[in-house]
This record gives sequence, structure tokens and C-alpha cells, in this order.
Amino acid sequence: MDYDTVPPPEFGHALRAITVNLLCRDVAGEVAFLVAVFGMQAHRLSADFAIVLHAGQPLQLHSDATYANHPLPGLLPESGPRGAGIEVRLHEADPDLAAARAEAAGGILLQSPTDKPAHGLREAVILSPSGYAFVPSRRI
Repeated sequence: MDYDTVPPPEFGHALRAITVNLLCRDVAGEVAFLVAVFGMQAHRLSADFAIVLHAGQPLQLHSDATYANHPLPGLLPESGPRGAGIEVRLHEADPDLAAARAEAAGGILLQSPTDKPAHGLREAVILSPSGYAFVPSRRI
């Protein structure tokens, strides 16, 4: 699928199982962070919307304005982090490389890369500029 040209209804019909939409005060800033830290590919980037891909899976970013008629914005904090209680796990993403890039891209390293033998993974926890916790992980 060409994510830059696919008509929105066709894109919507192609989505399966579970997808993630993140509301962002600054879509372009969040996309820049995801590209710089995790090497995601950005598509359809505008002030209000973007599709980013990780390992071929789409993640959608929406500006607050795009959710004007949705009940969710009434629950969002006016300032500070937004993503408390959710982790966006990025399997097959290098936690050491992501951790090394995080601060320069505006992120906060909450947990340095650590081996988790019980899970068989090495992972880090990185807070994005919008306050979402991204967890890059690799098999150990």
C-alpha cells in the first residue's frame, strides 16, 4: 500500500486487528522524534495527521483539533505528559540505539537498556515529547 497516496476510506478499510492512534499537541514534532529515535518511516505528514510505520505496522498521529467532535479530548491534560498507563512496545527496535538518540530528539530516558531474562528481551523505556512511553526491544 502506498501510504502517501491511498485514499482515506481505502486506508481505513485496510486496517485490521488493533491499531493505535496517538493524540499530539505537535504532530510534526512527535513524528520527528519517532523518526530520529526509532527509525520509523513517516507518511502523509501534516500539521494534523501522520502515518508512521514501524516494522511495516502503521501508527497514526492526530492533532487535538482532528478529534474536536470526539469525547476523548475532554479527558486530556492541558499540559504535561499524556500517555500515563500505556506502553507502545516496538519489537525489533534496538533499545541501545534508541536510548542513545532519545535525549537529543527531545525524549526522556525513563529506563536505560536492560536485559529482562524473564521475557527474553532487552528493552528500554523512553518518554516521547508528547508523554507516550515507547519501549524498544530486541530478543536476547
